[in-house]
Parts: sequence; C-alpha cells; structure tokens
Amino acid sequence: MYTLYREQYVKANLADAWDLLKDPANLDRITPEYLCFRIVSPVPPEMFNGLIIEYRIKIPWFGEQTWVAEIKHIKEMRSFVDEQRLGPYRFWYHYHQIDTEDGRIKLTDRVYYEVPYSIFGKILHLLFIRRTLKRIFDYRKEKIAAILET
Repeated sequence: MYTLYREQYVKANLADAWDLLKDPANLDRITPEYLCFRIVSPVPPEMFNGLIIEYRIKIPWFGEQTWVAEIKHIKEMRSFVDEQRLGPYRFWYHYHQIDTEDGRIKLTDRVYYEVPYSIFGKILHLLFIRRTLKRIFDYRKEKIAAILET
C-alpha cells in the first residue's frame, strides 16, 4: 500500500474553501487537462454521504478508464472521503481535510492506494504512477490557490 500526503495553506475563508470542495463538478476545474477528465453521471451541486460519481479519465499508455467513486464520511466544513469503487487502482481512499490555522486555511489530502498488476504494477509505480500523482496534485495545489485566493 502506498500513501500520498499533501498539505497547502491558502488565504481564504473556511466557507469559500468548503464551497469549492463540496461541489463535485469542481473536480473538473482542478484536474489537469491532459487527463481528459469528464464526469459522466449526474451530480448534485453539493455532495452527500453515499453519492456515487462516475467519470472517465485518460491514463497515458492505458487509454480512457472508467472511475466510480463514492463520497462518504462527510463532516460539514471539516472533511470527507472519496473512495474508488471501480477504476484503475486496486484500492484508492482519499481523505480531504480542511482546518483553520493562523488566519489561513490548511487543506490536507491523504491518499492510500494500491496499484494492480502485482510486481508489474510496483514497477509502474516506481517509474510512472508516483510521478504522475505528484504532477496531478501539484496542479491541484496551484488551481485551488488560484481559485480561492482571487
């Protein structure tokens, strides 16, 4: 099992940060264009526990993949989880947390994931997956800051 941990601070208020994250459609705004991300299931303007979201994502060398995620463990203005139900990973559990610290908002991502394909998957992780996830979360960090700090 692998872990990806990220945190960032933004000059914003808690309500604005939560408003960005609670709307499932905003995932499109913070995902790099090269992933050709698109939501294919209807989504409400605000997530709720048990919400199932289906989307498509293009993974280099593997083509378009279906990803189905469930939103769960929502603590209003504090945290939530998106967990892959179907998709490219053997396991994907993404915990999102928002805190107020010294007049700023601290956004924390903890992703626990397992890659498929046994030893081949571990090699892919070493050569490609880990760096790709880093690039995706670097992009998210920039986009979130740009959205919340304007």
